[in-house]
Amino acid sequence: MSSSLDQRTAPAPEGSRPTPLPRRTRAYALPEVRWALAALGLFLLALPPYLLGGPAWLWGALFAGAYATGGWEPGWEGLKALRERTLDVDLLMVVAALGAAALGQVLDGALLIVIFATSGALEAVATARTADSVRGLLDLAPATATRLLADGAEETVDAGLLAVGDTVLVRPGERIGADGEVVGGASEVDQATITGEPLPVAKETGDEVFAGTVNGTGALRVRVGREPSDSVIARIVRMVEEASRTKAPTQLFIEKVEQRYSVSMVLATLAVFAVPLAFGDDLTSALLRAMTFMIVASPCAVVLSTMPPLLSAIANAGRHGVLAKSAVVMERLGQVDAVALDKTGTLTEGTPRLTDVRPLPGTGLDADALLRLAASAEHPSEHPLARAVVDAARERGLALAPADAFAATPGRGVTATVEGRRIELGSPARLLPDTHHARVHPHSDTRPAHPEADHARVHPENDPAPLVRELEEAGSTAVAVLRDGEPVGVLGVADRLRPDAAATVAALTRLTGRAPVLLTGDNERAARRVAGRVGITDVRAGLLPEEKVAAVRAWEAEGRRVLVVGDGVNDAPALAAAHCGVAMGRAGSDLALETADAVVVRDELAAVPAVVALSRAAHRLVVQNLVIAGAFIAVLVAWDLFGTLPLPLGVAGHEGSTVLVGLNGLRLLRSTAWPRPARG
Repeated sequence: MSSSLDQRTAPAPEGSRPTPLPRRTRAYALPEVRWALAALGLFLLALPPYLLGGPAWLWGALFAGAYATGGWEPGWEGLKALRERTLDVDLLMVVAALGAAALGQVLDGALLIVIFATSGALEAVATARTADSVRGLLDLAPATATRLLADGAEETVDAGLLAVGDTVLVRPGERIGADGEVVGGASEVDQATITGEPLPVAKETGDEVFAGTVNGTGALRVRVGREPSDSVIARIVRMVEEASRTKAPTQLFIEKVEQRYSVSMVLATLAVFAVPLAFGDDLTSALLRAMTFMIVASPCAVVLSTMPPLLSAIANAGRHGVLAKSAVVMERLGQVDAVALDKTGTLTEGTPRLTDVRPLPGTGLDADALLRLAASAEHPSEHPLARAVVDAARERGLALAPADAFAATPGRGVTATVEGRRIELGSPARLLPDTHHARVHPHSDTRPAHPEADHARVHPENDPAPLVRELEEAGSTAVAVLRDGEPVGVLGVADRLRPDAAATVAALTRLTGRAPVLLTGDNERAARRVAGRVGITDVRAGLLPEEKVAAVRAWEAEGRRVLVVGDGVNDAPALAAAHCGVAMGRAGSDLALETADAVVVRDELAAVPAVVALSRAAHRLVVQNLVIAGAFIAVLVAWDLFGTLPLPLGVAGHEGSTVLVGLNGLRLLRSTAWPRPARG
């Protein structure tokens, strides 16, 4: 990996703030990509004159360029490994390619070089993009914060210099500069990046807040509770980096096999050359037999046994809206035997929507009139619940009236004058007496309203409390609407469940043999409500990112191979720690999309079990191909050792097995190979 990826900032004059580098590393900036493109270009230029019988000096020079540009780096790394008494399989493949060229098989050798160079380039790009996203996460925390001094004065300081015990002022719309506790003020904080909660959470004195979350319309005074280096955001960065590195040891078995095969093949080739020579065979015959052995024993067919099925599965999944980032990912997807699902943005759509409009009898309002009144009052508000109400009114084609004297009390509700009437919207806990709400919990879905509305007049024959209970039991957030102090109706707003969520859970249960688990930062009541509707019984709610990672690692320690499906920044560490991570693409955060092994681009949850089933089909083809390739290699090697295998026949057998396993793997390109997704 280039050293430039390890530098977070560009050089800056002493005493000045460093200038951030571009968040996204360009592919062309990576040397692996440039060398791979050069090798591919030279290879493609050499093909026409080679296949059409052009001058040898032309295609020979172009092929030589492809060998040099694509093979020098793995060859050099292999030589360095050789100095440490380690035989790298890449070096062996470079030697095999050169040996093929020496025997006249220039095209085969060049193709092998190009494949290896392209694979290395793709790995470098994926690693660089993940590093970019991890570094970009640090931008969520503000660079500066307003610290309050003992005499009441304010000073702007670098957020990284805040110490435990400092008090900072967070103005409306600002990002909170440090993890801490609210010691003054009230507001609503959007902390979806940390907990995944779909709605802003009311915060008041005594509540915990996190660095990088966005303050609403109120001002907060926050006492710093953690050093910046130990904030939740900083811990997420460390966990993603550590979890990404922990995947490397899973490749150790493959590396050991490659090492042993490389050593065995070199020793066998030398023996095939030396033994006949010692018994009187001539040099040319012994060399030809040894090179034939190297060709037929070359692992090309074995390599192609694995890649075509997996690459075909990747292409097929891509056509159906699932991006698997590598062949290793496609293989891992089929190995999972446990699934953990996020709630907001994964099982649900992640956006509040109006579900119910319930006018009270005797008010003279029908559903459209009540919605028009509420949307007119909410129109100036930027709260997600207000947006849901206004959007629903617009979808129905309702003309909104101007709102005068609009007031939004942070953490409480809105009041406005619409067509000369005083309209209030907010939580039944504040607007309506004698409801079952005493106080809205900071993690509740419900938004409190204006405190003066605590004494609203409710006539027994027109009591909205039954409607409120009905909506909340159905999983909606209830919003009471008052006109001139009298309740006139109740609105229901909910984060809508995806239509294919229940069918997806059932399909994943059939594939893995156990029901998925729900991991969410949202509150317990909302989590269990959603879980009950989709058939999930194991619910872990109120989790911070590190707690999600701990749950995944505990399952991995039990021997499970866990698939995590999520969409937010708070899911990224678990996505990285899991055996395989899948991100929902439409609403997924940049970090989740880059950290995940696969992305559901079209946001169809049903595609998750479909791609798992496709991966298992690819694995079955890989096994078939390995049997075919192994049989060909065994027969050809035995023929060369115990008989006289003509070089052209050896090349034909080698290439024939390669073509056969390649065509077998391409079967997964057919549209019919994509499993039918689960449908709700």
